Amino acid sequence: MRLVWLVWLVRHFEEFGYSQGVLRGSIGTAAVALTALLVGYTVRGSRPAALAAGTLVGAAGITWLALH
Repeated sequence: MRLVWLVWLVRHFEEFGYSQGVLRGSIGTAAVALTALLVGYTVRGSRPAALAAGTLVGAAGITWLALH
């Protein structure tokens, strides 16, 4: 299953913010992941809220990368 996901990801490589180069896409992906971690850490008082907030920020960031 992981191999199928990797093949799908390679086929849609340009749709995830990598159309301007691997370096810029990697920087964008790292920035989204770091932001999601920071948001999750900020809401650390409640574990479910922290997970939900981090997931929401991560999904929003990945969606933004995919559309821009």
